[in-house]
Amino acid sequence: MEEFKDLDELIKETLTKEEARFYDELDEQNMWQMMFGIFKGKNSWVTMLIAIVQLLWFGVFVYCAIQFFNATETNDLIRWGVFGSLSIMASSMLKFYTWMQMDKMALLREIKRLELQVSSLSGKLSE
Repeated sequence: MEEFKDLDELIKETLTKEEARFYDELDEQNMWQMMFGIFKGKNSWVTMLIAIVQLLWFGVFVYCAIQFFNATETNDLIRWGVFGSLSIMASSMLKFYTWMQMDKMALLREIKRLELQVSSLSGKLSE
């Protein structure tokens, strides 16, 4: 880990002040920053819609689970169990979408860091 800090410092020394500030903004994010970061950008409305639908599916699952445990007949147990299973699967699939978006944003941030480093190095080589 220490060698990465040394490498980061070496990279910052070769960058201009503006490039170094941009490089710092691309630093690794914690979990909360990644979770709320997906609600920014061009497709934030899609992510917001998916979060709302995912929450609704989870609500349907909770309702089905309550009905399942209150059911007394076998047909009702099967019906509420199937609906509950389908709703939790739908909720999980939408959750996977948001996790993939978080991963995509992390990859894009790393690609931007590499682009900045390549740009800086090519500028230094052309001098």
